[in-house]
Amino acid sequence: MNHKLNNHPTDCSSTAVVILNWNGCALLRRFLPSVISHTIATGARIVVADNGSTDDSLSLLERDFPEVEVMAFDRNYGFAEGYNRAIAAIDTTYAVLLNSDAATPEGWLQPLVEFMDSHSNAGACQPKILSAENPSVFEYAGAAGGYLDRNGYPYCRGRVFSTIEADRGQYDDTAEVMWASGAALMVRRKAYLDTGGLDKIFFAHMEEIDLCWRMRLRGWKVYAVGNSSVHHLGGGSLPASDPKKTYLNFRNNLLMLHRNLPDRVRRKRLIVRRLLDAVAWLRYAATMQWADAAAIIRAHRDYRKMKAGLTDINGSGADLLRSTPEAKKNVLAAYYLRGKHTFRSIIQS
Repeated sequence: MNHKLNNHPTDCSSTAVVILNWNGCALLRRFLPSVISHTIATGARIVVADNGSTDDSLSLLERDFPEVEVMAFDRNYGFAEGYNRAIAAIDTTYAVLLNSDAATPEGWLQPLVEFMDSHSNAGACQPKILSAENPSVFEYAGAAGGYLDRNGYPYCRGRVFSTIEADRGQYDDTAEVMWASGAALMVRRKAYLDTGGLDKIFFAHMEEIDLCWRMRLRGWKVYAVGNSSVHHLGGGSLPASDPKKTYLNFRNNLLMLHRNLPDRVRRKRLIVRRLLDAVAWLRYAATMQWADAAAIIRAHRDYRKMKAGLTDINGSGADLLRSTPEAKKNVLAAYYLRGKHTFRSIIQS
């Protein structure tokens, strides 16, 4: 279903757009003007939460962007805790966690606010995430809304593994999804705080998927709103080829599954997942990508150490990896064995 803008502009004063910054002066200079130009007039607040920057970020904000509220932290609290502190400190109904490397076109915010206003069961939603370098294609980080397959592998409408689709309007509808992208994540502040916010144990990667999964276990729904979009640069923290990214993706996926799978299936599913990770290790080793192979071993070792520190474990709750058609798919088999490289080809197979 599409949600067109009303003839009269939507009042977005119930919303704060929160941008977390750490030594991102160049990104603020490049991307913040579009956010201001296409957001301030809606009535929404723009808040830059600064994570103890030591560059010229604060002086830049004071000098060039006086219309932006600044929340200056005493040190770098990281991505998750930085956002948790910022969202706890504001008093709006909604907050948009917007990456500092995201540009916002005209009319981007109103459809999100209208959708949340009319769907009281929505805990979070996202716009389409398009590439800032090439807005005709989706961006890797979330595309048009995400799912998890039966083994816990993330995939998106518009992006499956490394295959990224062009935006031809095929995902302009509004759809219920398993998770929404942290690049432009709109949350109902009450749902965010009641769920515990982002978990800093993840450090980076998949923390928004974990948050959305926990929201859904509490009865909230998560959506992708297809008549809104933002343009995301992406890849600014860790390139896809960095073994640290491999480490975080494998470790955090195991932590997320451990927390959110119910007791009755957790052990069996994690055995399957760890066997699949062993296959991934063999693939890296066979192609002499030794740093990535070592990253998988470290990820499994640290998962065993860290799982005891997870809170709010799903005991006898719902098994969301078997509850929808998207969650019953085996994306690895579809992609690598049957050559299904797009979301729709996988769902229709």
